[in-house]
Amino acid sequence: MKNKVAIVTGANSGIGKATAVRFAEEGAMIVAVGRNETGFAELREEVRDLEGTVRVHLADLTEQSQIDRLVSETVQHCGQIDVLVNAAGIIRSGTLAETPVDELDKLMNINVRSVYYLMQKVIPSLEKTRGNIVNISSIAGSRAFPGVMAYCISKAAVDQLTRCAALELAEKGIRVNAVNPGVVVTNLHKRGGMSEEAYEAFLENAKRTHPLGRPGEAREVADLVAFLASEKAGWITGVTYEIDGGRGQTCLR
Repeated sequence: MKNKVAIVTGANSGIGKATAVRFAEEGAMIVAVGRNETGFAELREEVRDLEGTVRVHLADLTEQSQIDRLVSETVQHCGQIDVLVNAAGIIRSGTLAETPVDELDKLMNINVRSVYYLMQKVIPSLEKTRGNIVNISSIAGSRAFPGVMAYCISKAAVDQLTRCAALELAEKGIRVNAVNPGVVVTNLHKRGGMSEEAYEAFLENAKRTHPLGRPGEAREVADLVAFLASEKAGWITGVTYEIDGGRGQTCLR
């Protein structure tokens, strides 16, 4: 990753931030994207003594004009784009009967539509560098879970977007892959409305639902993202790669 330019969305928390730090360890120049400054001070502190650098870019990815600005300013200031990591996303709880359609629209706009448009906009730059895209999906994209229907739908869409884009962009030398984590210790669920007490119980339950006996850490997912973004994965494309402590191999019980 040395001297490569990577756009990482959702880089002020969770898997996005862990990925930005991981890339900085490899010497990359990271354009760290988030909706506000929250979390970026901590990111700057973590990368301060690393070989890579971080450039913060504030943007609401549901606005196409702000994605246009993100891509154009990255090329203007950094000269190129080598990697795009789509880590920004939200989750909401609710069944089919309980979830209003506007809540579904919100999840699809953030988790899918913004990813689609950002991928579309970076194609010319990635073709020049023979770069690649890594989408952060979820085990919920390939397996059904009750109570988070809208989220499951959005991540299933990300998986199919990844596979279709991989086929279409292969002739341009652009690889497209996704990682599908199980439960990972981040702020995702608490930002989605889960209380602190409920989240602690959720993590405790993850010890039983994941065969390896624990939830994952953001750094573990970032290590896989870094591999897929590197030249070591140069013959891998169209993969939706489960990293879930075995959760995807289990059945409801």
